[in-house]
Amino acid sequence: MDEILKYFPNLTDIQKEQFEKLDFLYHDWNEKINVISRKDIDALYTKHILHSLGIAKIINFEPGTYVLDVGTGGGFPGIPLAILFPETRFYLIDIIAKKIKVVQAVAEGLGLKNVKAEQMRAENVKGDFDFIVSRAVTNMPDFVSWVKTKIKKNNKHELKNGILYLKGGDLTEELKDFPKAIEYNLADFFEDEFFETKKVVHVPLKFTV
Repeated sequence: MDEILKYFPNLTDIQKEQFEKLDFLYHDWNEKINVISRKDIDALYTKHILHSLGIAKIINFEPGTYVLDVGTGGGFPGIPLAILFPETRFYLIDIIAKKIKVVQAVAEGLGLKNVKAEQMRAENVKGDFDFIVSRAVTNMPDFVSWVKTKIKKNNKHELKNGILYLKGGDLTEELKDFPKAIEYNLADFFEDEFFETKKVVHVPLKFTV
């Protein structure tokens, strides 16, 4: 929790309480349904929560923004972002039912009114979103093919509507077909060595029908 406050010092009391609750909720649910690896659960705040919040170092979602989290797993990056941006709507999807069960329980346990979670494939999602977030569920060309028709036409942020993708390593080959993609190194924002190779990739997507 100290790590969160170090990098996000202006949290409200409600947000602090919600971030603190994540530790209990995820440890409790992980005992029932394993959604986070055993070695990672003890590094929950660094490897999952703070990593998710890396997106918030790139963009400050405006009230009324609509965000789709594809392949959310146990709720990352959607749940931490939903705590940080209570006036932004988040739609969290995953194809694995037991993971969505955990996400729904965690959102309910935190009292998050801005989160909807469903078992769903990205290709089947209805609706238009300002941004689509994810943590390395597949390669970028495949991911873009899933979501390229789900972007809102009108931008309300300096960053153009599109994808905000958490991924690590050398992405040169993967992004070669996306010349407008921008990589943001999370090591520029967070000190822990875990973030040395981690990035947020912004891929602007034009509205398509």
